[in-house]
Amino acid sequence: MKAADEDGEVVKRFDFTRILIYGALSLWTIICLFPIYWTVTTSFKVAKDVQKGAIVPWVGYEPKWLGWRSLGISPDTIGRPSTVRAEFLGRFFNSVITSVSASLLAVLIGSLAAYGLSRFAYRIGWMRNKDISFFFLSQLILPPVVLALPFLALYRELALLDTTVGLIMLYTLMVLPIVIWIMRDQFSGIPIELEEAALVDGLSIWGAFFRIVLPLAAPGMVAAFILSLVLTWNEYFFAALLTATHAKTVPVMVASQTGSQGINWWSMAALSCAAITPLVIIGIFLERYIIKGMTAGSVK
Repeated sequence: MKAADEDGEVVKRFDFTRILIYGALSLWTIICLFPIYWTVTTSFKVAKDVQKGAIVPWVGYEPKWLGWRSLGISPDTIGRPSTVRAEFLGRFFNSVITSVSASLLAVLIGSLAAYGLSRFAYRIGWMRNKDISFFFLSQLILPPVVLALPFLALYRELALLDTTVGLIMLYTLMVLPIVIWIMRDQFSGIPIELEEAALVDGLSIWGAFFRIVLPLAAPGMVAAFILSLVLTWNEYFFAALLTATHAKTVPVMVASQTGSQGINWWSMAALSCAAITPLVIIGIFLERYIIKGMTAGSVK
């Protein structure tokens, strides 16, 4: 009887612990998802609903298409010509071109740099491989405002102001240190004996890299690409500083939804929903690659 009572107490304690854990996780999930929920619901509100803080549709307010109509993509305006919709699509494609191109370049260049740091020993003055890796990461310490004037002057001299090429180059430099650190850990987790066996079988160093190493490091490359894509897609400071008309991106357009009457919350919310939707879709379909890429190399 005593053993049975002890087992029952253990089971009750275990169930209580699980309830606490799942309760805390559920609360944290609600906290994390509430901003997205608020943004989506706000895109269907009118001014009075925003001001009174109504949250639940059809209970606190009646959903309207005001926010989406202001972008020209509501059901009643999607079939008609719209200058606002054309502007939004232009900004959207600018964001796609700059973020995807910069992320691909960063992954390509960063993977090569990370492979060299994980496989070869370098010496630049007093700096070794670890010092070089930390030097790359230290570039993230500088706040963007410190680099504003130098980049503004440089881009003016190179005629790169208000160009997608200028943003791509800048965004590549911005996310390159993160890619190098992620991919260095990926390559360090791949046994060098696999490459040595490939070299013995007749492959060159580049052949072993492309046929043996890259397939094994693919999850990490996907994770680095997605992280770079998120960072570049959401970047606002340099996009607002270095662009004026032709190369503006979605974050700049979202921040511009202000006027003499105040902030157009419904338009800003609709723009924000349209801006985060591609990232949500990418995250859903590539979730397993993100997890593999972030965990690979963590257990030696």
